[in-house]
Amino acid sequence: MIGHAFDHTSFAFIASTAILIVVYAFIISEKINRAVIALIGAATVILVGLLDQDEAIRAIDFNTIGFLTGMMIVVAVAKKSGLFEFVAVKSAQLARGGAFGIMISMSLTTALLSSMLDNVTTVLLIVPVTFAICNHLKLPVYPYLFAQILASNIGGTATEIGDPPNILIGSATHLSFNHFLVHLGPIAALVMAVQLVINYAVWGRKLHTTAEHRASLMALDAKVEIKNKRMFRISVAMLALIIAAFALGEAFHIKSATIALCGGALMLLLDNLPYKAHKQNDNILKALNEVEWITIFFFIGLFVVVGAVEKGGLLGFLADWLTHTTGGDMKLTAIGILWVSAFASAIIDNIPFVATMIPLLKDMSPVFGGVTQMDPVWWSLALGACLGGNGTLIGASANLVVAGQAEKAGVRFSFLKFTAMAFPMMLISILISHVYIVWRYF
Repeated sequence: MIGHAFDHTSFAFIASTAILIVVYAFIISEKINRAVIALIGAATVILVGLLDQDEAIRAIDFNTIGFLTGMMIVVAVAKKSGLFEFVAVKSAQLARGGAFGIMISMSLTTALLSSMLDNVTTVLLIVPVTFAICNHLKLPVYPYLFAQILASNIGGTATEIGDPPNILIGSATHLSFNHFLVHLGPIAALVMAVQLVINYAVWGRKLHTTAEHRASLMALDAKVEIKNKRMFRISVAMLALIIAAFALGEAFHIKSATIALCGGALMLLLDNLPYKAHKQNDNILKALNEVEWITIFFFIGLFVVVGAVEKGGLLGFLADWLTHTTGGDMKLTAIGILWVSAFASAIIDNIPFVATMIPLLKDMSPVFGGVTQMDPVWWSLALGACLGGNGTLIGASANLVVAGQAEKAGVRFSFLKFTAMAFPMMLISILISHVYIVWRYF
């Protein structure tokens, strides 16, 4: 047992728990924008005295906020060059225009980009191109979008920077970009392969196009998608440099937020060098408007609310209960976290769930010898949260983004239709992860 002493009747315990529950309820209901709810929750925490302003600021994880902001700027500048459209068309052509081959190539492209960028940004870039390719080949777009949702979350699982839950976990622990790649990359690749096999069983024989349409796709010139050759070359070089910096940053004790913000600033500089001051201002304003400020402020508010809950004692109480339930057995704890995270992340957005779980698991860490000694538990949390997001349409932000884009184009994404197919596939991925965790760590 951790042995915390909690006063369950204290104002801090009751008030912080109540605020967390209300914030979660509104996030799940989607009646009010989640950033607004999180910020109101954070303001309430301060106004009722659960945290003072300085404590609230300390509760905000700058590494997460800085990383997300920096990478959003990098992507905003890079996408103006046409880089991502070029990559998407090239990937479709590599499949020689075959209907299921395109599903494979576009899914792998989505997974790869999701591991290097965040998965929400990836689907925002890929979905419009997918519509264009499917229209060109006279193919139904729903199966391709379905496969890309799964691929975005699976690809995002593989690295520290691919999915917000991993960003949170990496920032809160000693785990680096290389740790994530080595420990989660192999299982993400295996899950991706299995999901493609299942997609073939479901869709493969039903997808057909004509030789004429395939020839038309192959005749497309991907270079036409390049809107700015200079920034295209700079974007390729900068993305490679940034990914290399993430891999090497640990050796030089450089945090991911520093790398991302430096990369974003350098991209803005290189993009604007040819222009005069007034044009630079317009370009920079457009780039900063591309930052998903709703996501940034959602994180800020959520960090403050979770900080209040941690101080109030709820997370310590739950950590005591979980440690007692598992008897302090790391294997049982890791497997339990894997499955609980998967089911929870299928029901609610995995970001607030993981933000709440991290301090809870840290409270448990003394039982296992400290935060640095419980790696299997952190990997279980990452796998459960990221892959569990594939279970339903509301399980991950990328799912809702794809559904929203599809419905704007007249393609309906039914919650029940998606869940009926995606949830069993999610369970298979978690079962594979279960075997992987036990085999590799225990």
